[in-house]
Amino acid sequence: MKSAISDSSAPPLPLAASHSRPNTRRARLARLRQDAEPLVAEERRAALRILLRRPLLTPDGDTAAEFTLVRRHREWLADWFAHHADWPLVVTAEAARLRKRPATADDATRPARDPKSDEPFNRARYVLFCLALAVLERGDRQITLGRLAEQIAIALAADPAFAAAGFLWSRDQASGRRDLVHALRLLVDLGALRRIQGDEEQHLRDAGSDVLYNISRPVLSLLLAARRSPSLVTAEVFESRLAALLDHELPETPDARNRALRTRLVARLLDDPILYHHTLDAEARAYLDRQRAFILDDLTQATELHAEVRAEGIALADLDGDCTDAGLPEEGTEGHLTLLLATWLADRLRSGDLGPVPLETVRQKTAHLIRQHRHHWKKEASLRGAELPLTQLVLERLAGLALVRREGDSIRPLPALGRFALRAGADLAPAEDDPAELLLSE
Repeated sequence: MKSAISDSSAPPLPLAASHSRPNTRRARLARLRQDAEPLVAEERRAALRILLRRPLLTPDGDTAAEFTLVRRHREWLADWFAHHADWPLVVTAEAARLRKRPATADDATRPARDPKSDEPFNRARYVLFCLALAVLERGDRQITLGRLAEQIAIALAADPAFAAAGFLWSRDQASGRRDLVHALRLLVDLGALRRIQGDEEQHLRDAGSDVLYNISRPVLSLLLAARRSPSLVTAEVFESRLAALLDHELPETPDARNRALRTRLVARLLDDPILYHHTLDAEARAYLDRQRAFILDDLTQATELHAEVRAEGIALADLDGDCTDAGLPEEGTEGHLTLLLATWLADRLRSGDLGPVPLETVRQKTAHLIRQHRHHWKKEASLRGAELPLTQLVLERLAGLALVRREGDSIRPLPALGRFALRAGADLAPAEDDPAELLLSE
């Protein structure tokens, strides 16, 4: 009888062909693709988040690396944004532009801001910005600040509609120079202008100083994100003109109508802080209820944003913070005050008080908080009347994040405000009110 134990001195048997790993060129390429897929997916996700935060990139300056990443995956990104949000993506050698279109034309809570001071644009700055674009479109390769201001003044004088609307502007006034400088700083930040020599800050102090710019025509041509050229809009009423620029009419066929509903909902989820159910009409709400799971699954996988679904609405939360262009301040006097007021308003909601809060009540609360926390806030907060600009600043931030809504001389806290609560620490403990100071502050 033969032994069942094999002879160790015998040569090993060859492995079966089915157990060997093929080493052909096709197999190596397949393994390379398999290993690279997670890296490619991560790069695409990063590029997508970059465009959501900053929809205009140029290949120079602090956006050079981000532009390179977006250009590398431009075809996939263009297909994704077109399919999911109906946003066109244009990528050239000079710029990458995601033409994000707002879902509504009546949201004034997120204005353009001066890149240096973070001041919101006022009416004059918007007008000067648009007039500057018109001048630059007809200009040469280079232009000076003085020449640009002269051309803007000529355009204003040539159209009596500006004076009829009460818009008067002069570079001789400090406020007029400041408005122009803020508009030009935004153009520089966007890449439409490139500063060659001089400084706008000097122009604020001395009207005779000048700045030389190069005009970037490729960037200039990509700035407008409207569906229709403003020159083709024939409506007279301002609200109708804005609606015509967005052109949100739904198509007639059921399939096309459902697609339009889906892309509009996705655009709001990606661009707006919160999608409240009460802002949707019956058709859009019904579609969202049916397709919510599929929509959120697609968006969270592609963006790594966290979906928060509540009874009042849906928010895609950016847990990493690198996909958000604006958020609640977390440090300094403004940050602490914002969290304190947000917590106070949220507590009103939790207690069942859903009505509007008069602005004067909010200002009084700010004054009370200043007295409590003056020992670790900046000195300017303790000056008489400081509660007025501080309250305005906080409410603008909360409104921009869809946490409150302005209603005349009142504000209405919105449900999402209930997710905020301040965790007090020893270093932020309030001080006791001084009765003498209370009397002086009245």
